[in-house]
Amino acid sequence: MEQQNTNPYLPKKYVEILTPDWVKNATLYELNVRQFSEEGNFKAIEKQLPRLKKLGIDIIWLMPIHPIGELHRKGTLGSYYSVKDYYGINPEFGDEADFRNLVNAIHDKGMYVILDWVANHTSWDNDLVEKHPDWYMKSRKGTFQSTRWRDYDDIIEFDYRNPDLRKYMTDALKFWVTEYNIDGYRCDIASFVPLDFWENTRKELDAIKPIFMLAEAEDKELHRNAFDATYNWNLWNIMHKIATTETSVKLLTEAYIAEHVSIFPKDGMRMNFIDNHDKNSWEGNQYSNFGDALEAAIVFTVLMDGIPLIYNGQEAGLNRSLEFFEKDPIEWKSHKIATLYSTLFHLKYQNQALWNGNHGGEMVRIINDRMDQVISFVREKNGDKVLGFINLSRDVLVVQFDTSFDTGFYTNLFTGEKQKVSETFILTMNPWDYVVLYSSSIN
Repeated sequence: MEQQNTNPYLPKKYVEILTPDWVKNATLYELNVRQFSEEGNFKAIEKQLPRLKKLGIDIIWLMPIHPIGELHRKGTLGSYYSVKDYYGINPEFGDEADFRNLVNAIHDKGMYVILDWVANHTSWDNDLVEKHPDWYMKSRKGTFQSTRWRDYDDIIEFDYRNPDLRKYMTDALKFWVTEYNIDGYRCDIASFVPLDFWENTRKELDAIKPIFMLAEAEDKELHRNAFDATYNWNLWNIMHKIATTETSVKLLTEAYIAEHVSIFPKDGMRMNFIDNHDKNSWEGNQYSNFGDALEAAIVFTVLMDGIPLIYNGQEAGLNRSLEFFEKDPIEWKSHKIATLYSTLFHLKYQNQALWNGNHGGEMVRIINDRMDQVISFVREKNGDKVLGFINLSRDVLVVQFDTSFDTGFYTNLFTGEKQKVSETFILTMNPWDYVVLYSSSIN
């Protein structure tokens, strides 16, 4: 057992949970079962697991698989996030045997699976509404209410002041780990649920097996005793602003990264993304949001400290918003975005500099003479090293980099060519251009 640090003059560890070892260099894939195939079921997912493995995916996040409420349903098929039964499986996707087979197939490929969990609210026709009406928030009129200050009329909100609700929800979360051997959860609007609930639940889940927990939230406190990873909404917002306006890169380096490397817990992880179901459904797609900057943004979010995410279809060049309440299958095809992600993910898997949390190297700035347009940095860990040079502007630039601390021979990730880096490194960069160089301790 690890000894407690009792010396008041030594720094205390902020993150107290133990993240599973298999997360150290993992990537995430958000899978919308309904739209993932024409069939829209679990069996169809199994057919694509070899492709996802080859792409470089480690953890598959399944959007909610539970039965969907019918009362006040949105659209024809309803929202995944209007849960009717926490212990049930949406018959649209298959039955218990189909789900169990999918989990086993994912594990057989050396991948892991997490479920999307909606702890904050249920559908209006969840059995709990009639059995335990005291488990729900009430308005001043004494009626059920949706999430406060938000207009979601197909769901009603829980009241976590009730200890019986907490036990029920904890037991339900434990059920899917014990009965189906899933590997963790992505927790919807996690910050709307009391932190002490999550902290207690994490202890009870970890007593079953090592799990991975992702919170749809940015609160740093969630990392201490509850979640391994949280969303990087702020990074997406900054990258989107740079891609669509004349915003200086200094907004990224000085307003975000400087703070991130200084105050974010080293054992924690931000989930970095270009797209997810929220962005894709309501705010455009990867092309409309990033345009010509898309590839540069993808490169940066994978090289950046954190765990990277793909939303299903991105790798096929998804250029539209998927319907959220109707059937709208992805059109699968080969695309250069898949090659880009695969190349980056395989480097991440092999090169410790890009590993997650404390397993990887800190981002260290490489000074250049175009700091308002170009971001350049190095990450290094256990003899592995990655240098990133990314033009986040619409201009053709000749850029000089101070690489006096990073001299040596590297491999260009996208050309395979050997590259000598001297104390001064000069690149001519097209708009949204990127160069990634790496070296390894085993070379």
